[in-house]
Amino acid sequence: MPALLAVALVLAACAAGPNAAAGPDQAGFWSGLWHGLITPVTFIVSLFDDDVSVYEVVNNGNWYDFGFMLGVSTIFSGTAGSARSAGRRRS
Repeated sequence: MPALLAVALVLAACAAGPNAAAGPDQAGFWSGLWHGLITPVTFIVSLFDDDVSVYEVVNNGNWYDFGFMLGVSTIFSGTAGSARSAGRRRS
């Protein structure tokens, strides 16, 4: 049980959201990529915490969007690709 709690705290610590310590800088490509990669964890945390958001609204536009979509597609395409290849192996 303590290990599960530790894992939950570590995953919650990487949730996306506005970074007040960063100052006026807007989130760019690398922040978008990171936020896209941690989307599954961030979504779960955002259900229970109103201060956590999945998408950074203070961003620099297209580069953040590109990084976010690249991160999301990297995370969610892994399971679809493995399911497709498993179906080919059974045949």
